[in-house]
Amino acid sequence: MNDLLRSFGRALASVLHPRMLWLTFMPFLAAVVVWGAILWFSWQTLIGATRTWLDGWSFTTTLYHLFDWLGFSSLHAAVAPFIVIAIAIPLIVVSVLLLIATLSMPAVIKHLSARQFASLEMRHGGTWYGSLAHSLWTTFVCLVLLVITLPLWLIPPFFALIPPLLWGWLTYRVMTYDALALHASSDERRILVRRHRLPLLLIGVASGLLGSLPTLLWASSVWLIVLFPVMTAATIWIYAFILVFSALWFGYYCLRALQRLRAEQQGPHGTAPVPY
Repeated sequence: MNDLLRSFGRALASVLHPRMLWLTFMPFLAAVVVWGAILWFSWQTLIGATRTWLDGWSFTTTLYHLFDWLGFSSLHAAVAPFIVIAIAIPLIVVSVLLLIATLSMPAVIKHLSARQFASLEMRHGGTWYGSLAHSLWTTFVCLVLLVITLPLWLIPPFFALIPPLLWGWLTYRVMTYDALALHASSDERRILVRRHRLPLLLIGVASGLLGSLPTLLWASSVWLIVLFPVMTAATIWIYAFILVFSALWFGYYCLRALQRLRAEQQGPHGTAPVPY
């Protein structure tokens, strides 16, 4: 627990470093360009398709009657855009996570290596291509689990438990590989993941809970839909900031754990290896 809190504090102090702030803008700009183009050209089509889908549900009629009874008839037009946004945001988040993992995470680890872990030997147990393949495969598995568990999201308390657990697992799997790719060997990475699986998952879940904060911007008022372009850009940057902070948190924790593992292997006097 002390290591978790210590690495959290160091990550919090480091995330405001100018270089770290710049690393939030690289994936932000890439995601804004890509998703901006997709949503700009497909927005009306997506809204029309969603309204057609909603019209086929008796529940939608009941919901509209409820809005009318409460005096919020104008909310009829907001339901379809809100659903499109609710589906788009998780996809945007996953894409930002992948961009952070491939573009920002190596720079984060090099920053930590130069400032905090200069004496830690680099054994290059991972590669950029390995990171990309690992991230894509882990993301695919997470999306499959997301689809499988969707019916449970309507049942309390699963709707509050499943999203942060899935996001925490995805973040922990992606970030741990990248945090150790430069310094740890493949064997060391496997040992550390096995030993520290629960703390790493806790960091991932905590990052997932932090990542839910931008969603609250949308949930606070459906009227924010009229500010969709501005709010989407703000949401993407907040996610990028949180994910860079998460990368620092994973980096500090994993590299410190690697230091301890190598100290154990060297033995108390730095000569005889200690079996594990």
